[in-house]
Amino acid sequence: MKVNNALVDNLAHLARLEFSEEEKMELQKDLESMIAFVEKLNEIDTTGVPPLLHMSSEINVLRNDEIKNSITHEEALLNAPVPDEVFFKVPKVIKAPALK
Repeated sequence: MKVNNALVDNLAHLARLEFSEEEKMELQKDLESMIAFVEKLNEIDTTGVPPLLHMSSEINVLRNDEIKNSITHEEALLNAPVPDEVFFKVPKVIKAPALK
């Protein structure tokens, strides 16, 4: 596949990007090297090779739940800039709708 200015311009338009002429030339070289690499991979005979679906043969490797030390409610409230007796106080961020 040949990478030309029209292809680079089209890709830039689709990606909503703008490039200078120097950047377009560099991008064109990068695209050509990527396409050449993929074309080189297409030369490899892969008949009889099953597709790779997962990088590991392990299935659902999960750790056991362990109870660990945690801080108390009171200790957590010590870190609050404006604590209440039970809750963290935060600034109001939702405005009430204006009544007509």
